[in-house]
Amino acid sequence: MSFLRLQNLHKYFNEVQAVNGVNLEIKEGEFFTLLGPSGCGKTTTLRLVGGLEEPDEGEILLGDGCLVSVSRGVFVNPDKRDMGMVFQSYALWPHMTVFENVAYPLKLRWMKRPVIREKVLAALELVGLSGLEDRPIPALSGGQQQRVALARALIFSPKVLLLDEPLSNLDAQLRDEMRRELKALQRRVGVTVLFVTHDQIEALSLSDRIGIMSKGKLEQVGSPEEVYQKPTTTFSRDFLGKTFIILGKVVKMGDTVQVEPHGINDTSLWIQQTNIPSTVFGSLREGNEVVVSIRPDNIGVSGSMPNSNRNIIPATLENVHFLGDRYEYTVAMGSETRVLVLPASQVLKPGQKIFLELKTESLSLWPRER
Repeated sequence: MSFLRLQNLHKYFNEVQAVNGVNLEIKEGEFFTLLGPSGCGKTTTLRLVGGLEEPDEGEILLGDGCLVSVSRGVFVNPDKRDMGMVFQSYALWPHMTVFENVAYPLKLRWMKRPVIREKVLAALELVGLSGLEDRPIPALSGGQQQRVALARALIFSPKVLLLDEPLSNLDAQLRDEMRRELKALQRRVGVTVLFVTHDQIEALSLSDRIGIMSKGKLEQVGSPEEVYQKPTTTFSRDFLGKTFIILGKVVKMGDTVQVEPHGINDTSLWIQQTNIPSTVFGSLREGNEVVVSIRPDNIGVSGSMPNSNRNIIPATLENVHFLGDRYEYTVAMGSETRVLVLPASQVLKPGQKIFLELKTESLSLWPRER
């Protein structure tokens, strides 16, 4: 059952439409992520949910209650929405101690001092900050400040936790550590989370479901596996992860579609109909210019001809770049060149002849955009 519902949300800033008809349903206890590039509308959508912005059209419902309805003139103030929020900057008060920062939401609710102390100490233990309640905020590390912001957001047991790129200010190693801790914390508490990020690793590793946004619209919603392996739009395909693309022409239609790649002689690619978005397959015709795409991790590389007789492309390695845990290869396929990333355990040499095996079940087909 849906718990948090966004219905036909629109938001303009002067002539710019930041949110364009967003419809979304989030389940109770779900970790849902809005993922997209800067300026795609994800943070504005989060602020609409939190009540920090007012929509120009649409509704927001939480459980059985209505938080916002433009048509009915309903707008519940942010402090009445039962939501906690962690901002990108954490928004902590530097003149207050850790205890005072975390206790602030409870003081606004006129709770008694013994109750406040009990709840604050419990919240600090939950985020691993026991014993630091008297520490001033400027004396904390970035990771500790983030934990304080999380404790403050969770202190009053909100129904929804809103997270606006809370890991972006941390260094890479600490970001990885906090990502794991954040997911573990969410599972322990069971709170519904709406998380905003442009970081694909964060989205894939943390989320139960992901909504990919572009130009104020939701491009695709699904599990991390679905949006990565089965993109439904070209934006989802190209934004999330890396994509190995081959241009070609349709030469035969059927249960599988045969494509003749441009610039690669005596080679055909076969794509299963089930791997072609229905909106694409219905408009396909022989002679159409198309794009064949596959994730690089679904490409097998070998120095001899594989046993399979389909979707094999002979190639030559041109350049090699060592990137620590992997190698980046420039691969020549006839007159076409592409970049292929392989693990460091698979070492190949420039000039080596290889065969690329494109796994049939992982190929998808798209119209060529001119």
